Amino acid sequence: MNVGRVMSPTLALLVQREADIEAFASRPFYVPEITCGGFTASGEKLPDKAVAEKIRMESDGQAASVLSVEKQAKTVQPPRLYDLTTLQRECNRIYGYTAQQTLDYVQSLYEKKLATYPRTDSQYLTEDMQATAVSLVLWLRDNMPFGKGCAGEPDIGRVTDGGKVTDHHAIIPTAEIARTDLSGLPSGERDILTLIAARLLSATAQAHRFEAVTAVLDCRGHSFTAKGKTVLQTGWKEVERLHRMGLKQSKTEEKESEDAALPPLQEGQTFEKVSAGVREGKTSPPKHYTEDSLLAAMETAGTGDMPEDAERKGLGTPATRAAILEKLVSAGFVERRKKQLIPTEKGRNLILVLPDNIKSPVLTAEWESMLKQVERGELAADTFMGQIADMSRALVKEHHAPEERFSGLFPDAKRNGREAVGTCPRCGTSVYEGKKGFFCDNRDCSFALWKDNKFFSGKKKTITKPVAAALLKEGRVSMSGLYSGKTGKTYDAVVLLDDTDGKYVNFRLEFPAKKGRGK
Repeated sequence: MNVGRVMSPTLALLVQREADIEAFASRPFYVPEITCGGFTASGEKLPDKAVAEKIRMESDGQAASVLSVEKQAKTVQPPRLYDLTTLQRECNRIYGYTAQQTLDYVQSLYEKKLATYPRTDSQYLTEDMQATAVSLVLWLRDNMPFGKGCAGEPDIGRVTDGGKVTDHHAIIPTAEIARTDLSGLPSGERDILTLIAARLLSATAQAHRFEAVTAVLDCRGHSFTAKGKTVLQTGWKEVERLHRMGLKQSKTEEKESEDAALPPLQEGQTFEKVSAGVREGKTSPPKHYTEDSLLAAMETAGTGDMPEDAERKGLGTPATRAAILEKLVSAGFVERRKKQLIPTEKGRNLILVLPDNIKSPVLTAEWESMLKQVERGELAADTFMGQIADMSRALVKEHHAPEERFSGLFPDAKRNGREAVGTCPRCGTSVYEGKKGFFCDNRDCSFALWKDNKFFSGKKKTITKPVAAALLKEGRVSMSGLYSGKTGKTYDAVVLLDDTDGKYVNFRLEFPAKKGRGK
């Protein structure tokens, strides 16, 4: 099986996301709402339907009064110009193009002298390009349908910063666009050329300004909130709107859930006989990766674990990420399902086998740093290669029996040959340790003790195997050094497993009586 310092961590991201989706247990929620004066205000999201229904019954047909009205002027600055990764993400989101298709199309535009160099990680222009950029923007305003959305002088300054340009500047059209019949281009190239033209206009247009309004209402002692917005200046979003209107696709995934404008409201205002209801929903699992979201994840993968002075962060470069995704697909580790990228059984098995450091983006950062040292003459090339050889020998020698180390990545994985941690309090089946927590072996049972659950992490603790064993056997465990977020101090207490409703795993604290309390 193929292993690579960029490919393997990228595959690990996909496999982990699928594990999170499979482990997710959807929970219903209920939101009481009131409708008054042509708008709707919502209460808190509640897990108990009976509680939401009680609020509905108490509010329906009653009067509601406005407790507060908060208005806040907000500004959304124009987007930056495209580098290759952001262009690939946008093309996947809008057109469904793969990262490789986008690279191929924009490379062809570059060769036809219609677009600038594509393999760039910069979103800015250099100072010597300003005059050319202004002329190009003015031509696009006059000749592109979405150019009508622009007003005022183009702000070239906000997209100009030579200090943020490394090898190549951002991707923009060239002046050759004015002498080209765009209808003669292949559809993919035309899509991308108009997209980068629209982005240049958006990036140099006025800011989008609006007033956000939040109103809090009271009805029979229950609080409801309504939100709305009033656009003060459309700005760059008008370019974006006109460009989207011209797309062949009837719909895109980028439709924004804009809050409608609220009617004029004042504190103390009263609405008689409001209509109340309950909106039902379910919590949603994490979404499958698309090329758009995976490219974004690759850009930031492992950043928190890397030193601030790392030469390069994330996985791969704008020039190589598309090829990595294609290699994962062609090697049979990943398959495309419409826009989604799904790891295959072969891909899952590879990640189960691989040692942690091979799956970590930190390894790439370390190697990049060492290669820079070689380049500057600070490290001998033989020394660098020797370290890689030593690491390879150690990996082959030390790592084996991966089913032991990586079991539990998928909660429904086989448990053969491993010792149970305890017995499930819900169904009596054995509970086994996995990478993320301790899971019931019954596939129809959702009981799980997650190692990173909020109760323990808030107290700067984690559920270890001994802690899990005690909770499963006795329903309680004594712990010391629990952290208090209020006082900043630590304390000792007994943690109780509270799983009485059989739906959600909860925990409670019990404090032992202190000696000498009456003194």
